[in-house]
Amino acid sequence: MNYVAVGLGGVIGALLRYAVSVTFSQMTAPFPLGTIVVNLVGSFLLAFLTTKWFVHQGKTSPLMLGVGTGMIGSFTTFSTFSVELVELVEQNMLGLAFLYCVISLFGGAFLTYVGYKVGRRKLI
Repeated sequence: MNYVAVGLGGVIGALLRYAVSVTFSQMTAPFPLGTIVVNLVGSFLLAFLTTKWFVHQGKTSPLMLGVGTGMIGSFTTFSTFSVELVELVEQNMLGLAFLYCVISLFGGAFLTYVGYKVGRRKLI
């Protein structure tokens, strides 16, 4: 059951990533805004959802694996970030490469922290 949940979540996440990346990247080329958006949103969501689930359930469920590992895992992409960073450097767009790297790394870490903190709150 866990493999099916991760696989189905992975299909959904990959399709969502493609849609977001294509939409944003066409508007902001050569800056890879689509990849930044999916990675920042994914950082927040993974921290928030896993914290909420662990706080309420205390164990891993197929739904959690499907959403976390499958959907969010395939929605976010470190490999694309790496390739796009190297492409910016190769095109001698060092300022954009630096900005892309800083936003991706520090923004992702910050939004993971925010997602964790928001997930630990009891809102209801």
